[in-house]
Amino acid sequence: MVQYNSFNSWGWLETLSPEVMAQVEVQLGDVRDPGSVGDLMQGAQTVYHLAALIAIPYSYQAPRSYIETNVIGTLNVLEAARQQETPRLVHTSTSEVYGSAQSVPISEHHPVRPQSPYAASKAAADHLVGSYALSFGLPVVTLRPFNTYGPRQSARAVISNIIAQLSAQAETVQLGDVTPTRDFTFVQDTAAAFLAVGTAGPEVIGRTLNAGSNREISVGGLVELISEVMDRPAQVQQQDARRRPEASEVRRLVCDNRELCRLTGWKPNHSLRDGLTRTVEWFSHPANLRRYKTGLYNV
Repeated sequence: MVQYNSFNSWGWLETLSPEVMAQVEVQLGDVRDPGSVGDLMQGAQTVYHLAALIAIPYSYQAPRSYIETNVIGTLNVLEAARQQETPRLVHTSTSEVYGSAQSVPISEHHPVRPQSPYAASKAAADHLVGSYALSFGLPVVTLRPFNTYGPRQSARAVISNIIAQLSAQAETVQLGDVTPTRDFTFVQDTAAAFLAVGTAGPEVIGRTLNAGSNREISVGGLVELISEVMDRPAQVQQQDARRRPEASEVRRLVCDNRELCRLTGWKPNHSLRDGLTRTVEWFSHPANLRRYKTGLYNV
């Protein structure tokens, strides 16, 4: 499902080959509308629910839209799955619901402490999903990815932001706080995690499972590594406009993925350097880079 727009734009799907798109049926709709959600899910054996507003800075400006999309939208998906008796629903969470790590690595038993309106909306959706599993026996599994990166990612994300700025020959990289640490997973590994929980046995039903690399790196360390991969010197200029409010900044995230590995056999297959190399290669094509407004702060 692609969110309805008057341009009939399918976003990145439009860059795929005709051979690939021949296997994809695109339906315009809106997760906030129960009718379009219900129509889309008719007869589905497995539903992957990834529809969400995801930018943390924008959630400070428009928190209500995050509730309408991430919470009410999830309710619409749950109701459609319940009414249609969908055999399996895969719900997407986020590591941001944990807040700054109180213990590391972060397992699924770590306390949930959302520190932004975005994270709060996702935590609310997660609890709603859990309630439907307990109240109605809905066959749902929640995947909680840590920070995913790779080709095509919006420049609102830190890795694509850094690479896009350097690819555009910027003399300095504009960033916010460079001290927080994150656990980054290449997009192909995250996609494999979704497939793993969507096809695993009944032992995953009702579970919340972390997907991450079990490695952490600071934003500053990330700049250094990307600079090495691109063979370009990188000077960082920190801007207050790019910083989160101090109490809202998640200082540290590092995954414990052992439960997902144990239950499904999944494991990440790309090192951070390998994934960055593939991402840099994609951004090196001028046609891809032209899609990014590298001179603007992408909220």
